[in-house]
Amino acid sequence: MDFSSFLTSLGTSFVIFIVLMVLFAWLSTRQGNAVVYYPNRIVKGMEPWEGGSRTRNPFAWIKEALSSSEQDVINMSGIDTAVYFVFLSTVLGILVLSGIVLLPVLLPIAATDDGVKKNEHTSNNTSNGTFSDLDKLSMANIEVKSPRLWAFLVATYWVSVVTYFLTFKAYKHVSALRATALMSNEVKPEQFAVLVRDLPNATSGQTRKQQVDTYFKSIYPETFYRSMVVTNNKEVDKIWGELEGFKKKLARAEAIYALSQGNGQGTRPTNRTGFLGLCGKKVDSIEYYNEKIKELTQKLEAEQKVTLREKQQGSALVFFTSRVTAALAAQSLHAQMVDNWTVTEAPEPRQLIWSNLTIKFYNRIIRQYVVYIVVFLTIVFYMIPIAFISAVTTLKNLRKLLPFLKPIVDIAALKTVLEAYLPQLALIIFLALLPKFLLFLSKTEGIPSGSHVIRAASGKYFYFIVFNVFIGVTIGGTLFASIKTIEEKPNSVFDMLAKSLPGNATFFLTFVALKFFVGYGLELSRIVPLIIYHLKRKYLCKNEAELREAWFPGDINYATRVPSDMLIVTIVLCYSVIAPVIIPFGVLYFALGWLVLRNQALKVYVPAYESYGRMWPHMQIRIISALFLYQVTMLGYFGVMRFYYTPILVPLPILSLVFVFVCRKKFYGAFCHTVLEVASQELKETPHMEQIFKSFVPPSLISEKQEDEHFEDALSQVSRSESSV
Repeated sequence: MDFSSFLTSLGTSFVIFIVLMVLFAWLSTRQGNAVVYYPNRIVKGMEPWEGGSRTRNPFAWIKEALSSSEQDVINMSGIDTAVYFVFLSTVLGILVLSGIVLLPVLLPIAATDDGVKKNEHTSNNTSNGTFSDLDKLSMANIEVKSPRLWAFLVATYWVSVVTYFLTFKAYKHVSALRATALMSNEVKPEQFAVLVRDLPNATSGQTRKQQVDTYFKSIYPETFYRSMVVTNNKEVDKIWGELEGFKKKLARAEAIYALSQGNGQGTRPTNRTGFLGLCGKKVDSIEYYNEKIKELTQKLEAEQKVTLREKQQGSALVFFTSRVTAALAAQSLHAQMVDNWTVTEAPEPRQLIWSNLTIKFYNRIIRQYVVYIVVFLTIVFYMIPIAFISAVTTLKNLRKLLPFLKPIVDIAALKTVLEAYLPQLALIIFLALLPKFLLFLSKTEGIPSGSHVIRAASGKYFYFIVFNVFIGVTIGGTLFASIKTIEEKPNSVFDMLAKSLPGNATFFLTFVALKFFVGYGLELSRIVPLIIYHLKRKYLCKNEAELREAWFPGDINYATRVPSDMLIVTIVLCYSVIAPVIIPFGVLYFALGWLVLRNQALKVYVPAYESYGRMWPHMQIRIISALFLYQVTMLGYFGVMRFYYTPILVPLPILSLVFVFVCRKKFYGAFCHTVLEVASQELKETPHMEQIFKSFVPPSLISEKQEDEHFEDALSQVSRSESSV
């Protein structure tokens, strides 16, 4: 791909983004589309359009996003979303401050040297000499041992110092955000509860309920409220799921019948009772669903009693009347043996993964190591197809492998687009298959909360895409293009890999451009969700509940979004000194991302949970991981350039490790636990402990007929031993 083709593809991406933005500006003002473009505001009972008017400047969203404050984001989407914007702002700041120095200093130094011309006959970079216009703006144009390398060495230090300063500043800010939120005088149920796992075997004649109540009442006699023993809910969940399914079907059947009455027909809907409604006896749907609901309700009530009495497991939720006591209990060692009475902070009720709560201590450790091995193998073996895709999906190789495509790929207009985007599109599609698998693995570890699962999956995905996309593309593309040279001179492989870095920058330039122009264009326009919603509304949805399910947007999806952003951070940092021209692309990616996602956070996405910024330590350490990879890359590249003063860079990776250690010691504890001085703040109202308790009851165990005084059951107020008091 030559320089003119690159500019053409970049211009095409920009035009696509402008078209999508104009499309958004028009579609978002249509009354029927409000639920797609403003669901967060609708869920909170607000008018979709600011001021209730649709007749406004179609680009007013830009002004609204820019003028919104951090508190606005917290009010609409919570602390976690605000922390995500701290991350975007921090990375944007790193790239802007780096670019202010690197672009005016390094570009002229690189452009005025003659390294590319002098080494043209021996160059083996992935651009094969066809991208010389951009190569002249990179370190590829600097001669070996040149004193000009001093400027690039100092620039390496500058990027590192800027990153340390801004991430440390951001850590302090996020810590303050978290403390302020947890200090709130509003009652949060999870602040009055702890999760207790690894209960020892109960003594003879003692129930789990009695065991837990006796143990915690003896330690916290003044503030212990009650406990909820975790039960095996597999069967009751199954019945409850069937019951909820029939309730939805009944509501749908009644809506269809009401619609037919409105048309003057009054035809009652029918269905068959066999497999998938395709066979079996034909029955009146409304009567049949009512009968099934009545039958399942009785079955559910019976199973609830059995579950609460006979299926108690070795874990519990314990409630206190003071959030200071709850915070203290979560940080204390309750037993001499580490695998007994393990107490941690309780997550939000909506986050609990009930099936994981009963997994024993050593079982969790074994699961964790097994998952790590599986992830490692996945990373290693995924690198093979990733490298293959990056090498094969070029027009030159496709012509060789698939000769029948020649007439198509030789069309001038199509050739330019395919040449620019085919490898990147193939890579993006291939990566889309992975996140669900990583979420499944993280859940398998035995993690108790949804937000923790997302953090764990996010970490796995980050290391995967860094090793497979960044390293895999660099290694795979170079080795595939230079296989004959390697056969002749095996010792030249490392020199070739290092020298290929500036050439590989062309691939990543296009990759980043595709992500921010096309990716954020689709994000803003929401074309796909819009089409799906209108298709469902027209052909599938018959009542309000189904319509809401069709347009409900979900959350911002940190499990994939944060690692994808981290990949861009890694790419831009690693190439910031080698090919400084990539910095403006990184700035555009994060600036445009901040703007578009600010709009989405305020108007579209509805948070699925609130962890009060616990994702931030993971974000920060991965920024430093990207910086560490950048420092090691530069150390190796300067070595290949045979610069005598390369050892001056050796302290940088060490400094990064020290920086991570200092940040962890200074800040991380307050993210693992609720700080006591934070928990001790007064509440504006006395907590209603019974409401707090009931908020943790699983939906499948909620029953209107259930009496609280079922002795020995998992939800009872008192145990039998206390009933006579």
